[in-house]
Amino acid sequence: MASHLWRKYADYKYTKWERTFLWDMVEPYTRPKSFTPLVTLYVAAFYTGVIGAAITEQLYKEKYWEEHPGQEVPLMRPKFYGGPWRVIRGEALSPMPPNK
Repeated sequence: MASHLWRKYADYKYTKWERTFLWDMVEPYTRPKSFTPLVTLYVAAFYTGVIGAAITEQLYKEKYWEEHPGQEVPLMRPKFYGGPWRVIRGEALSPMPPNK
């Protein structure tokens, strides 16, 4: 009979309501979540983009040099920006025609 009562008591203690009530009391005292994984992900994404842009520009230069050997390579137009862009040093390429 005693083991039956202990089992009932254990089942009572571990019901969802009891756990929720307990964790609601403890939550203000827990450590805040770390930003390290988020910062690591953002840094990795940034450097992946930088490396991707460098590779894209190098491939652009090589392709231009194959078609126009010995000439200076013009600036590469931004891929994901269709608006106006200004170049401080160097010549800007002619504007792209609008998409139809």
